[in-house]
Formats: sequence, structure tokens, C-alpha cells
Amino acid sequence: MLRAFGDRIFVGVLAFLYWFSFVVSISLFAKAFAYYLFALLHLPSTSLKMAIAEAGIIAFFTALNFFGTKAVGRVEFLIVLLKVLILLLFISAGLWSINPQWLKPDFSPLGVQNTLFASAVLFLTYTGFGVITNASENLENPKKNLPRAIYISLFLVAFIYVSIAVVTIGNLPLDRLLSAKEYALAEASKPFLGEFGFSLLSIGALISTSSALNASLYGGANVAYVFAKKGELPEIFERKVWFGEPEGLYITALLSFLFASLFNLEGIASLISFSFLVLYWFVLLSHRRLLVQVGGKGWIPLMGLFLITAVGVTLLYYQYQTDKSVFFTASALIPLITLFEWLYKGKTQRVFKPRFHKKPL
Repeated sequence: MLRAFGDRIFVGVLAFLYWFSFVVSISLFAKAFAYYLFALLHLPSTSLKMAIAEAGIIAFFTALNFFGTKAVGRVEFLIVLLKVLILLLFISAGLWSINPQWLKPDFSPLGVQNTLFASAVLFLTYTGFGVITNASENLENPKKNLPRAIYISLFLVAFIYVSIAVVTIGNLPLDRLLSAKEYALAEASKPFLGEFGFSLLSIGALISTSSALNASLYGGANVAYVFAKKGELPEIFERKVWFGEPEGLYITALLSFLFASLFNLEGIASLISFSFLVLYWFVLLSHRRLLVQVGGKGWIPLMGLFLITAVGVTLLYYQYQTDKSVFFTASALIPLITLFEWLYKGKTQRVFKPRFHKKPL
């Protein structure tokens, strides 16, 4: 976007919006962690208990910063490995007990509408793949291997997502899923894994949300914060360091806890999806503007712009119908960040500087 439009105020707005999207993502993972924790312990999830659990998990991963990059890296590797193994067990065991009647699609007008709403909210599940490009300078033949890495990652994740959805819906009636919507995966494991499965999937969810929170705090929010503050990316994308800007870690953690306290899971998910929709809309517009330099087919970014606009309108309509506090927060988000960027840029005279690759892609 910086190369396409130059150092304009809306580029700064998008830089802060990118950082904000990580802030809200962390709040989503913290809230999901709290729900699964109380489900595992068979305790009621009161507002006070939820707030304590959310604050605790955010504080834990914030404190890892004091133990250096190696500690963070070791923890992340272990929790990613464990969560994948648990999910694969859930899929392989649950496929044999599916009730096909529960998997029949609903093509009624209401069913189609709800599918569109769900697609808009769940846009956030595919928003992390752009981070793969941060490793482009460390790849052999990045022009070939970077797209391959993105496509393979998309395929594998989509396969896991769809498999989990099929097993979950096929093993539990809809009314039971809705009554346990905050910990549906663990509840869905009961028919074929019993209480052991409920405990195992709850632990897996705790591991998974911890992993995602850790990755967002040290593998995205740090880079986004430094770029928004200084106007340039760090020389090396080392994922676990806050690049000499420790206050960004504390601001991110505090705001994440605030959003976790203010909104429910669905509301937070909607805010994340809205933020990334705006960001990706401008990414596609930038690609279209730089088409001569970067190459590609012009109709692809145009189609993307149309689809993202449609999803964004659908999401805002859904927010207005279901939770007006989320709708008004999303609607006020861009104006508020614009005001902040105008004041910040005026005070600091920050200038955005494009970063050029040391070797061609």
C-alpha cells in the first residue's frame, strides 16, 4: 500500500488498523481460552471469573517476553505440535460415528442467509496467511516457493477446518451444539470419546488458543506496532522480539484484555473480520494500482475487491441485526483511528519508508 499510494494519512490509518486487528485477535483467543478452561473444570463462567482467566492468560504470555526469544519459541513449537495431534485424533475417531441426517444442508432462504452471515464472520479464520510472506527473504527461490507455501497452507488448514466441522455437526444435534457453543468441539467429542474426549478436546482447545495468542503477540502484533509507530519495518523479521519497543507489548496486552472484557466471542470475531476486510480491500486496490510493476491478471484483484465489498456489507448488516454495540464499534473504528493517526503524525512527523528486498523475489 505504501508503494502504491505513498506516505498518505490513510496508509497510517491502515498501519494502525493492522496492529489493532492483532489486538482484537488476542482478546478472542483469551476469551475462548477462558470458556474452555471453565468447561474443563465444570465451573460456571461468571463475568468475574472470565475476566480473571482472560487477564491471567494474557499476562502469562506477556511475561514470557522477559525470558527471551528462545523460551517463547520452545513454548510455541510444543503447543502447536500438541494441538495438531489432538485435532487429528478428534477427526479420525469422529468420522466413524457421523449421522448423515445431521449433515444435510438447509437451502431455505433463512438457511442460505445464515450461511452467508457465518461466512462473513468466519472470514477471520483465513486472515493469517499473509504472515507467511514475512519469511520470503529466508526462502530458496521465493518466487516459486512462497506461493507454494501459501497454497499448501490454505489447503491443509481448509481440510482440517472442514473435517472438524463435519465431525462436530455429524456427531451432535444442533440444539446441543448451540447450548455448548463456547466449547462445542469438546461437547461434540462425547458421543465417540466420552468424558475422556471432552477433557482431551478441552485441553486441546486450551493449547490451541494459547498457541494462537502467543503467535499473535510475538509473530504479528510486534511487527505491526513497530511499523505503525516508526513508519518502517525492522531489518529482520525475528518473530519473538518487540524490536526495542517494549511499551507496545504492554499496550497491546492491556487493550486485548479490555476488548475481551467488553465483547462476547461472536462480537470479537466480527470486529476481527471487519478489520481484515478493510485491510485486504486496500491490499487488492494496491495490487491493481501496481499491476504493471508486480504483474498478474487485472481481473483477479477486481474480483477480490467486489467479493470483499460484498462480504463487508453482509457483515455490517449482520452486526446491526444481532449486536448493535459491535456494529457501532466497527462503524466508529476507522474515523477514530483516522483522528488518532492525524494527531500522531502531526506530533511525531513520522514518515513511512518502503522496505526493499535485498534479493529479488
